[in-house]
Amino acid sequence: MAITQERKNELIQEYRTHESDTGSPEVQIAVLTAEITALNDHLRIHKKDHHSRRGLLKMVGRRKHLLTYLRNKDIQRYRELIKRLGLRR
Repeated sequence: MAITQERKNELIQEYRTHESDTGSPEVQIAVLTAEITALNDHLRIHKKDHHSRRGLLKMVGRRKHLLTYLRNKDIQRYRELIKRLGLRR
């Protein structure tokens, strides 16, 4: 269900803004997006897993708040990130 530590490290390397960056909004949103995708795949198989569905909704809400923060803080970084992640089609 959850993403592996190696995959998480790859996402951090790909979306970080500087060398020691692990907590910028871009990194957090990218990791949440990967977790949301993995959980969506799990829920397609296990339709009655309502506990995981609640966790999914919490992650989606957290990602939405981070995207709103980034949009208000720096619209250019926001647009670049949603294009790279394939959100808001």
